[in-house]
Amino acid sequence: MTLPATLQTARLTLRRFIHDDWPALHAHYGDAECTRHTFRRVLTEGESWRAMASIEGHWALRGYGPYAVVDRESDTVLGTVGPWYPNDWPEPEIKWALVRSAWGRGCASEAVRTIQHALASAGWAPPISFIHHENQPSIRVALAVGATLEQGVTFRDAPWHIYRHPTPSPS
Repeated sequence: MTLPATLQTARLTLRRFIHDDWPALHAHYGDAECTRHTFRRVLTEGESWRAMASIEGHWALRGYGPYAVVDRESDTVLGTVGPWYPNDWPEPEIKWALVRSAWGRGCASEAVRTIQHALASAGWAPPISFIHHENQPSIRVALAVGATLEQGVTFRDAPWHIYRHPTPSPS
């Protein structure tokens, strides 16, 4: 199932990654607070580049994937938001990973709502977000966009929560 290569909100452009985006993405992956619940460590620059390449590979293999989140005013990449389905995930999810300077500004929830609408328009069943049980900032985003806690599971020897996104109302 394919999705548009670009989506826009009032403040954000969601687009495919380009090579020059990796340093901005490394601002997230190289920040211990940002990766505390996902990788549980900071990534090197090379690992950040490979993470971005894996996002683009997801687009190539599945026809959809996470987008680069770009602030329209500053043209700055703030991170990534979008559909993600690694082979060991329980089902397709909406993921988000923004640089800390974008936290608390509503950028993640604005982008996630846009993704919810795009997925619903493409005929997707409501996806999940797969969140480490201690990741309170991500849990707050999930709740802000209407996702509800469906169940807890053990994944990679740790407790995770599955939050189910709602089917958005037509706009």
